[in-house]
Amino acid sequence: MDTTVPQRFVVPIGPQHPALKEPGHFEFTVDGEQVTGASVRLGYAHRGIEKATEGRNWVQNLYLLERICGICSHVHATAYCLGVEKLAGVTPPPRAQAIRVLVAELERIHSHLLWLGVAAHEAGFDTLFMYSWRDRETVMDILEALTGNRVNYSANLLGGVKFDLTSELTDKIYKGLELLEERTYQYVDVVTSDATLLQRTRGVGVTTREQAEQLGLVGPTARASGVERDIRVEAPYAAYPDFPVKVVTATAGDLEARFVVRLQELFEAYRLIRAVLEKLPPGELQARMPRKIKPAETVSRVEAPRGELFYFIKSNGTDQPERIKVRTPTLCNLASVCVLAVGSQLADVPMILAGVDPCFSCNDRMVTVYSGDTDHTQWTWKQLRQYGIDYYRR
Repeated sequence: MDTTVPQRFVVPIGPQHPALKEPGHFEFTVDGEQVTGASVRLGYAHRGIEKATEGRNWVQNLYLLERICGICSHVHATAYCLGVEKLAGVTPPPRAQAIRVLVAELERIHSHLLWLGVAAHEAGFDTLFMYSWRDRETVMDILEALTGNRVNYSANLLGGVKFDLTSELTDKIYKGLELLEERTYQYVDVVTSDATLLQRTRGVGVTTREQAEQLGLVGPTARASGVERDIRVEAPYAAYPDFPVKVVTATAGDLEARFVVRLQELFEAYRLIRAVLEKLPPGELQARMPRKIKPAETVSRVEAPRGELFYFIKSNGTDQPERIKVRTPTLCNLASVCVLAVGSQLADVPMILAGVDPCFSCNDRMVTVYSGDTDHTQWTWKQLRQYGIDYYRR
């Protein structure tokens, strides 16, 4: 054996791995402990939801699209409703718009606290994991009291919302926010001062502003690198024009900055929720929607907890859509993992991956197969199925 030639190894992570809560396959080429190459393969959680929407009516699709992601169910429903309402020329009442914002910010709190626990767990800081998930129960209890559900809230209707706020619910929300705000100050102190956590986050996975722009990063991942990109500010929707958002950014671009940005966004969410409760408009909760929608197409963009969520919706004049295309923020942010991993230590890879808060189930959409350099012929379902059978027989 020639010992002068450096030995390189490929370390696979996934599709089943303790660091991945959902199936995804990564391959990291390492030289010793340093990563020299990285690749990712998606598609393990593809559920055919986009295709399924073409066989259901506008109302049925609302409940289907809510289930693209359990953590972001409300924001998916909001993006869909905004697009369909635009096609139908319907404007929901102001009170419904405000309640949509209220639930969206509660969902943002839920998502960020869940991420904080997962990221702390990957860093080996299980105490922070247990504390943050304990406090996550507070916001889930609020959402359950408001909508009856802790995961898929189903608060939206086409043309408005289902649920109204009562004085008892308002008091419960105020008390919950007071508790969460106090705990969030403690978390900010921990992630910026704990020596063990800082060893895993400060200066790790640094993304410059230029890299963030080139890679098309969105959400807190981009804002941690100084990119002021937030759909709630760039293109306000629902009631956000009446409740302006202050964009939270950082400049370091490392994992510590991503912790800080998400925690500071919690304070902004608390402020927005209190503002909605104080200035909640009176009136109805729903506007009338037509059963069929004239032929047209539109896009709708909303700011999910992970970043920009994009919907393309096309109607054909019937009570069913012709096409719905969903692009989630994970697709934009995941490319940065392969870039940032190269040159890093292998032990830092799980933290770099957790830093973008990936969601594979809402990211996976489709696999495109090219046969040769020029053959772009579309395959039938039978051909695609046979390809899968042949592939796994090898």
